[in-house]
Amino acid sequence: MMSSDLETTSNKAISSAHNGVGISISKRDLPPADYLFKIDPYPSSMDKLGEKYESDAFQVGDYTWKLVLYPSGKSKRSSKDHVSLYLAIVNTENLSRGWEVNVNFKLFVLDQYNNNYLTIQDGDGAVRKFSEMKSEWGFEKLISLDELFDSSNGYFVEDTCVFGAEVFVIRHCDKWETLYLVNDPPQVSLTWKLDKFSFWTAEGTSKPFTVGEREWMLKVLPRGYDAEGFRGYLALILQLTDWKKFPSKKAVNASVKIKILDQLNNKNYEKTENFSFSASQTDQGDYKFIYLSDLKQEANGYIKDDVVILEVEIFKISII
Repeated sequence: MMSSDLETTSNKAISSAHNGVGISISKRDLPPADYLFKIDPYPSSMDKLGEKYESDAFQVGDYTWKLVLYPSGKSKRSSKDHVSLYLAIVNTENLSRGWEVNVNFKLFVLDQYNNNYLTIQDGDGAVRKFSEMKSEWGFEKLISLDELFDSSNGYFVEDTCVFGAEVFVIRHCDKWETLYLVNDPPQVSLTWKLDKFSFWTAEGTSKPFTVGEREWMLKVLPRGYDAEGFRGYLALILQLTDWKKFPSKKAVNASVKIKILDQLNNKNYEKTENFSFSASQTDQGDYKFIYLSDLKQEANGYIKDDVVILEVEIFKISII
């Protein structure tokens, strides 16, 4: 698991290239997420171990890894007077033939005085491919010996050094979705006349109508939704009625325009809403569509001959 960077200094791009990719060096307070190893005492241990030291194995992302340290450089010619540190994938015998593991990783050196970490990584978030042909990636010039042993840096304290690693395995994505967008679908609207509206006391439901291969109904609460803060309003609810035909996790998004027609002045009252429907959320609407007092105001023309005319238009549908 890769932790977030809380860097105490800005990234510093290194001009030299590392296998065609720049190197980025920074400092941060957070310790490495995956592995730390301490070498104590550093000089005498390295004299005994020779030119290479391999850490114990550790697990990240269902794979096994080791750190490989060259205390005086991996190559006397190209990394002399530097520490070389590499991340190696091991125990690959059970992986399928032709295996590949894509990884973004960081290596660390602990500043024991300030309790923060020199962080070395490939520039621009480069991803390294571990395979049968190349099972080890890292930095030939992780840090110079002069910098490592400079007492003011805190990397070498009381004959000890601490190194670390953070490994993020990038897996192939096997989850995806497609968003189908339908603009101006056919049969986009429903007109619903509510006759004898003054006698309506309970919830009413329109006849079903089809838009974008989905079946819908409009519900009206003529006396409002019976809950604190919602009383005194006309509530209009759009319902997706055939949700059982589709997978439970599929979402249907709809852009909807709902109107109350002005039968006197042709100045309709309307609202445009964006709703998301699913198997667990089949009803969406506006529980404060209009004040009942405004609806009943004769001059507004919303009620004529005790008839209210509602219109719902679904002008855009997207299906995930």
